[in-house]
Parts: sequence; C-alpha cells; structure tokens
Amino acid sequence: MSYLIKPAGYKALLNLSQTEMGIKKIKDFFQQNLSSELRLRRVTAPLFVLKGMGINDDLNGTERAVTFPIKDLNDSKAEIVHSLAKWKRLTLADYNIEEGYGIYTDMNAIRSDEELGNLHSLYVDQWDWERVMSPSERNVEYLKEIVRRIYAAMVRTEYLVYEMFPQIRPALPQHIHFIHSEDLLQNILPLPRKNGKTPLPKNTEPYSLSVSDAN
Repeated sequence: MSYLIKPAGYKALLNLSQTEMGIKKIKDFFQQNLSSELRLRRVTAPLFVLKGMGINDDLNGTERAVTFPIKDLNDSKAEIVHSLAKWKRLTLADYNIEEGYGIYTDMNAIRSDEELGNLHSLYVDQWDWERVMSPSERNVEYLKEIVRRIYAAMVRTEYLVYEMFPQIRPALPQHIHFIHSEDLLQNILPLPRKNGKTPLPKNTEPYSLSVSDAN
C-alpha cells in the first residue's frame, strides 16, 4: 500500500535544475564530512551478487530479491542487493581495516517489495558505512559520540544548502539529545497498559534520539 502524502497547495522551492544541483552538492559535501568525522575510506558497492552466496542481506527475511540470469555464467542467477550489512563486514576484512577506521559507500539497490511513500521508493540510493570497533569502544557513551559526529556533519550540510538556496531555511537544532525508551514511554508517550505492562511501539530501540536547542 502506498503512503505518499501530497500536502494541499504544495509548491517546490527549487526548480528541476536547482534540485539536481543541490543533490550533487549535498552528496559530495556530506560524504566528505562523514568520512572525516568517522575516519572512513570510500569503497565501491556491488549492485548485484550471485544468488546463494550469503552476501545479500535478506533484511527481515520476507523481501523478494530482483533476480536475473547471467548468460556467460551458465544462466546462474544474480540478485540485486537489498542491503550491504553482510558485504560491509566482509569488505572490512578484505581491506584489513584497523580499529578506529572504516569504510563507506554509495549504495544503489532495488527493493521490489518496499512500501512506497514519501520516504521510500523502489529505487534505493543511500550512504552505507561500517567501522571497526575495539572492545573498549563497545559501550553506550561511545555510540552516542558517533551519533554526535554524524549529526554534526548533517548540520554542516544543512547550512551548505542554506548558503546555496536561502529560501530553504535551516531547521536542525545545533544539539542532539538522547532519550532512553523507557523515559520516552513513561514521560512523553504514555500508552495504555495491558496485563500490567506498557506495550512497546513497533521497532522500538533501547535508545531513542531527539534534537534540542538545549546544551
């Protein structure tokens, strides 16, 4: 089912040429900043992999991969990638990436079973990254620091857009705030209790994020 929402009276702030120019500038600027913040090396991701190799991530196990036969390989089936989660870990090993460093890529894919809407389409064009962590870094505070670095790159990218197109005004606060899901449920999103327990929303993570102007 499609969830595309078109606000009444919507009018684009940029024309087609400006939109394409903006996309190019954002992609170039953000990947450079992300690479610098997280010490990532750019690698090229596969568009498809051979079926049955275990490299294509099946996401939740129900999505159907787009497949096609390869004539020169005796019609062996290839799959358009869903996700690069498994491939990224293999690539870290192939490149012998050291602790504290990682890789990033511009992933292109087709997800034929995607629920279409404002945020999702059949065609996927997204950044993907992976970093080697030391045992001492496997804690919540370190993960928060990584999130802050990513968010800093997002804020700088937003300002770049504003400099190029002043009609698109910045909306991201300068600071990001972390909220534990239990606090979110109890203090912000009270839900009806069943059998003495508060039901968790679908896909709830141990930590949720919000942005705030407060330090």
